Amino acid sequence: MTKKDDKNNPPIDKTEENTYIDDVLFEETGISAGTEEKIKGLKEKLKKCLAERKEYLDGWQRAKADFLNFKKGEEKSKEDFIKFAKEGLVSELIPILDSFVMAFSNKEDWEKADKNWRVGIEYIYSQLLATLRANGLEEISPKQESFDPFKHDCDEIVPVPEEKMDDMVLETTRNGYSLNGKIVRAAKVKVGKFQSKIS
Repeated sequence: MTKKDDKNNPPIDKTEENTYIDDVLFEETGISAGTEEKIKGLKEKLKKCLAERKEYLDGWQRAKADFLNFKKGEEKSKEDFIKFAKEGLVSELIPILDSFVMAFSNKEDWEKADKNWRVGIEYIYSQLLATLRANGLEEISPKQESFDPFKHDCDEIVPVPEEKMDDMVLETTRNGYSLNGKIVRAAKVKVGKFQSKIS
């Protein structure tokens, strides 16, 4: 734009421009009174907007917190489901572990078998046990522990000469197992009972 054009079209005064914008704004809000009423109207509108903003923000934050809690709950449920979905299969495999243990415990017959065959069977057993352990299975084979009815199943009560051996696990007759901390089979045990307590 040339200087001549500038003289013919002087720039709009900033005050006039602001007044024009205010007038448009006040027309949109329905306020057409004097400046004090305009300011009062704007303050009321601003107060209303701030209240709505707070209400919407609070609602959004509550919804976000509810969603995060729901998401955590779902993840925990999924983890628990995965952990314990294996329980049925593991429970069916435990008797197979018992069969291996029974075969190994018969020392005389076990020693008569071909050495290479025994090594192969022992390797299969260790593979099976390692796989089950990797999936959360733990053996419960207590000895010299206090009898716990939640983890142990009393198979036999044995008289003991010392009081400190009372209610103590003396021998495990069948291993128990837990899966991810949950008992899936209690260990069968022989429990000591101090002689004076046996009636």
